[in-house]
Parts: sequence; C-alpha cells; structure tokens
Amino acid sequence: MDERTSVQSFSTINETFIRPSTFYISGISNIPHAKYYYVFLCFVYVMTILGNSFIMGTIYLARSLHTAKYIAIFNLALSDLCASTALIPKLLDMFLFERQYISYGECLANMFFVFVFMAQESLSLLALSYDRLIAICFPLRYHEIVTKEAMTMIIGVMWLFTVSVFALLVSLITRLSFCRSTTVESHFCDHGPVYKLACNDYSVNNLMAMVCVAILIFIPLTFITLSYFGIGLALLRMSHETERTKAMKTCTAHLMLVAIGYLPISGVYIATYIAPIDANLRIFNTAMTQTIPPMLNPIIYTLKTEEVMQSIKVLYKRTKVKYFSK
Repeated sequence: MDERTSVQSFSTINETFIRPSTFYISGISNIPHAKYYYVFLCFVYVMTILGNSFIMGTIYLARSLHTAKYIAIFNLALSDLCASTALIPKLLDMFLFERQYISYGECLANMFFVFVFMAQESLSLLALSYDRLIAICFPLRYHEIVTKEAMTMIIGVMWLFTVSVFALLVSLITRLSFCRSTTVESHFCDHGPVYKLACNDYSVNNLMAMVCVAILIFIPLTFITLSYFGIGLALLRMSHETERTKAMKTCTAHLMLVAIGYLPISGVYIATYIAPIDANLRIFNTAMTQTIPPMLNPIIYTLKTEEVMQSIKVLYKRTKVKYFSK
C-alpha cells in the first residue's frame, strides 16, 4: 500500500513538472528599424575580434610584455573576445534571421557561457587593480610579490571559481517548472527573465542571482575602489612631481576600463532592483554594457599604454626588416 502511494505521488509530481522544449527570446519589440541596431552590433563584434586578437597577438609575440601584468591583460582580452562570441553571433542569428526560438538545453548553455565570460571580464579588472596597487604602494617588492607564477595562479583560481558558481546557477534552473509563458524578455537566455517564468518556488534562484551580482560585480568594484584609495595615499606621499605623474599615467588606462566596464552594468542592476524599468530600455542598456566595453578595452590599452605602443613599433620594424630582407 505504501509503495503504491509513493508511485502515485511520484507520477503526480512528474505530471505537474513541465520542462519546455523551447524558449522564445523576445528581444527589443515594437521599435521601428531595429535591424539597423543589430547591424551595428555586427560591426561591434568585428571590431571586438580584431582589437582583442591584435592585443593578444602583440602580448604573445613581444617578449618585453611577458610579465605578470600582461598575463592579466591577455586574460581580459581573451574574456572580452569569448564574451562577445558567446553573445553576439547568436543574437544576430535570432533577430536578423528571425530564429527566436531556442531549445531548452541551448538556452542553459547560452546562459552559462555568457555569464562565465562576463564574470571573467570583471575579475580580470580586479586582478589588474591588484597589480597597480602593489606596483605603486610597494614598488621595491613588486617583482617579488607579483610574479608570473602568482598571476597565473590567481587567474586559474578565477576561472575555476566562475565556472563553479555559474554551473550551480544554471543547474538550479533545471529544478523549475514552466507551465505558463516561455517568452524570455531579453536579448539572450538571461537568468532573471528565465527563472521568473517558473510556476514553482524560485526563491533559491533569486537568492543565487543576488549572490552572483554581489560577488562578481559589486564586491570587485568595492575592492577596486579601496585599492585606488590606497594608490591615492601612496601618490600623495611621493615627494617628486615627475614620479607622481608617471605613476598616475600607469593607472589611467585601467581606470578607464573600470569606468566603462562597471558603471553601466552596475547602474542597470541597481535600477532593476529599485523599480521596474521598461523591458526595451533594460534590454538595450544591458546589450550595450555587454558589447561596447569588450570593443573599447583593446583600443584603450593600445593608445594609453606606452609599453604596448613601443612593443607594436618594435614588432612592426622587425616584420618590415624580415619582409625587405627576403
């Protein structure tokens, strides 16, 4: 009797648990000439590939850039390239060619890869702020503390951490039942718009979402801010104006990346938690904060970092000599 009751209960649970075969990604709706926006994103993607590939190639080829700092910059460029690749091609396929239905498994994979690479962008900026803090506050011990081995280990831990966190985040979606709408009001399989479609309790998913935003956006931003307070105090203690100016120049590119990378995305999350915002506005802002910084990061590092510019000139001269010597 107990066995029959348990089987009946199990079958009832199975009947009420619904896992959809597909989700429908709504994207920006009721906006005239929206295709021009997606064409613009195509241009952004091409520029992102070229810029980040160029930075990665320069770091790989220039021996002078084989340092701990440029291991972190290489990781940032790789994360930018992967984040854009995880997001933009699928987005263009869905909205330029009107293939907005995405399978359940594809949706979870899309969610996982977009968030993992976005988190890596954030943590790479944190690693670079650590590098700048040690370089300016402890210049005599910099090469002893920030070694290539130490930076490689830090980046390895970052990858392991983000993959673990987002594997858990995505796996928690599988416990949800979707018995109503399967229309995701976003430009990709975004975690929040997906779990809020569930019929059963999604409080764990909501808690996990807040933890991830805190750990991977607001806590890194807080540490970066504190590191720059320390850098500011160290700069004030410097007696020579030339030393202070030189030290400040080394931070300029990183500060610009932090402003571009953190301020828009943190603004979107804060606005979403304070009050509901128009779906189109939220989607547009989120898409811009996910796609524009990866395109701008290599440009900023190329133009604002003397070491990179000098290495590019050396590589250009070396290539020129080889070409004409043939």
